[in-house]
Amino acid sequence: MTVLRTRVREVMDAHWQPEGYTVPNAVTYPFRWMWDSCFHAVIWAALGEPERSIAELAHVLRAQDDRGFIPHIDYRRDPAHHAGFWGRPGSSTITQPPMYGHAIDVLRAHGAAVPDELVERAQRGIAFYLRERRHPSGLVRVIHPWETGCDDSPRFDHWGAGVSARWYDVKGSLVASAGAGFDCAPVSFTALVAWNGRAVGVDTSELVGALAQQWDGELATWVDAGASAATSGRVRTLEALLPLLLIDQPAALATITDPNAFGGRYGPAGVHRGEPAFDPRRYWRGPVWPQLAYLLWLAGAPVAAATVRGAIASGLSEFWDPDDGTGLGATPQSWAGLALVMAGSGDAE
Repeated sequence: MTVLRTRVREVMDAHWQPEGYTVPNAVTYPFRWMWDSCFHAVIWAALGEPERSIAELAHVLRAQDDRGFIPHIDYRRDPAHHAGFWGRPGSSTITQPPMYGHAIDVLRAHGAAVPDELVERAQRGIAFYLRERRHPSGLVRVIHPWETGCDDSPRFDHWGAGVSARWYDVKGSLVASAGAGFDCAPVSFTALVAWNGRAVGVDTSELVGALAQQWDGELATWVDAGASAATSGRVRTLEALLPLLLIDQPAALATITDPNAFGGRYGPAGVHRGEPAFDPRRYWRGPVWPQLAYLLWLAGAPVAAATVRGAIASGLSEFWDPDDGTGLGATPQSWAGLALVMAGSGDAE
């Protein structure tokens, strides 16, 4: 625990920026990412730095526009960076899971005084999804796969995510068209909107009811709504189990540690081992993602010990192999510090 705390502290300090936020990785991700920063706020709280937590949250929420929309990347340090891709300078035109509700909840649990303005901005952020992103299914629609944070998940194979050579072009087209033709309402994103909304006092009970309708007992997972409902929206992925944060479903919970399903010595695999798409080292096709492991741990899955083991073995990587802990992606990545939060739990011992 002491060694892990020291290493997490070193990484967080090294990635902290004078503007008041933490970059995920100084080389690969040198800007402010929305849900990363919210997880960073949780980590700073665990490190006993509530001031940095609040600064991190404030930096996320200050980017909010009049609709309540918050962009997933803030390029204010270099406004021209990717301006051609997004069609505007300074920030992206899509959002990400609103983890600021959970971050505020964690800070309050640590006794921090969260400014009313930040809470109000968080509430407006949730209201944006409820007002402008409701799908006919009752779930929350996304206009781009990057909004879910699960960029190349098999859940998007309906639109070509499994073909790397053309997937980036597809995603570029979605940006240019503001998501036109992308009829996708993921249970993962909807669950995080509902859960974070609940944390800041927004009534999201209708979303929870809509999620309950998406349960498939035979697959033991929740199914996305929209064009992929009968195709890739049924692939068993770890993020599709995020409704467990709101809905008690023992059959789903049991799969997370089942070695024939998602279970792994170094944390839960991102894709069910029985799926043809499963690949323990391919981006979003099977590695452990620490933020998903953390969220499902909060939902009751006993994955703390395995995830901590993986974070240490990988060198605090962005993601890692669930069976041998080999680090993958950017290393070190700040959000792997969530392992420190998990390490303090009983099931991590």
